Amino acid sequence: MLEELKNAKRVIGTKQVTKAVNNGLAKYVFLAIDADDRVLKPLRILCEEKETKVVAKFTMAELGKACSIEVGAAAAAIINK
Repeated sequence: MLEELKNAKRVIGTKQVTKAVNNGLAKYVFLAIDADDRVLKPLRILCEEKETKVVAKFTMAELGKACSIEVGAAAAAIINK
């Protein structure tokens, strides 16, 4: 699954992922298992409402590395665009 994130068109960060979900562009949303729940909870609820698939089994460091950034990422999404 991370390999797919590495090679796909993506957005990184909770604000950008939230925009993508709201606009119907997010195909898969990745949420870090070690990120603060108060940060991710609104995004998790939005994904349920929009029926967007959520993958929550990677750490912030793993998501950051898959997105080719040097810091951890709390959220990332593969987008249709």
